[in-house]
Amino acid sequence: MKKALLQLHIAVFLAGFTAILGKLITLNEGLLVWFRLLITVVTLGAMMYFRKQLKAIPFGDVMKIFGVGVIVALHWVTFYGSVKYGNVSVALVCFSATGFFTAFFEPVILRRRLSLAEVLLGMMAIAGIYIIFDFHPQYKMGIIFGILSAMGSALFPIFNKRLLVVYEPKILTLYELGGGLLALTILVPLYLTQFPAAYYLPTGSDWLWLLVLAWLCTVLSFDLQLNALKKVSAFTANLTYNLEPVYGIILAFIFFKENENLHREFYIGVALILLAVLLQMLRIRHQYKKKQE
Repeated sequence: MKKALLQLHIAVFLAGFTAILGKLITLNEGLLVWFRLLITVVTLGAMMYFRKQLKAIPFGDVMKIFGVGVIVALHWVTFYGSVKYGNVSVALVCFSATGFFTAFFEPVILRRRLSLAEVLLGMMAIAGIYIIFDFHPQYKMGIIFGILSAMGSALFPIFNKRLLVVYEPKILTLYELGGGLLALTILVPLYLTQFPAAYYLPTGSDWLWLLVLAWLCTVLSFDLQLNALKKVSAFTANLTYNLEPVYGIILAFIFFKENENLHREFYIGVALILLAVLLQMLRIRHQYKKKQE
């Protein structure tokens, strides 16, 4: 159990580190995600081929999975856009709005009753983002990208719930990221007309950080999470992943000294968001205990 918990925390830490890498990689966010997907799909595909884990799936399901992959790809593009047009802290704070959008999207898509508690907690997180936006207008574009990223982050796990009943996580991930890569191959040239890039091929340092992003923060993180889930509950995993923005913001303060550019209102906004996350964690914990009784 200790090993599984350690693996889970390493996976969460690596997830939090992705925002730092987004700042270190100077490529345009659209190209950054395209190269990340390319390296990840090739690596994961080769690993699964040699382990004889590759499986063909029906064309109709391929289209559904590819659709989710498009959402994942756009989520990543907007997330790194938030990092580049705002900063790491702003991107991760906006990421916390995922719960707000999930509270609305999940009942509509899965046809279940709207939870008033989830909506109120989500609105608390949105209020925190509004405070930051109101007092830090220079982050306007970064916050807009961040909100779009949070919407994508809320959507793809909802669609994945149904697909995970039928397919193994590794197969699902490979096909989804493959779909995302195909979609961005078509969309990135159009995206670059609106958000031009200073250059189009990675520099030497970009390649280094892209490999770290793809191999450590995507492939390894994914593998650690799957291994951990063999021992720990999904409940424990979900609670632990709430630490991702916390890890990322701490790393941003260490690497980029972002705390020197942030004022009191930023911390008031973050406090509101963290309070919403904490209350949601306590709420889930209470519900989990009731089910166990």
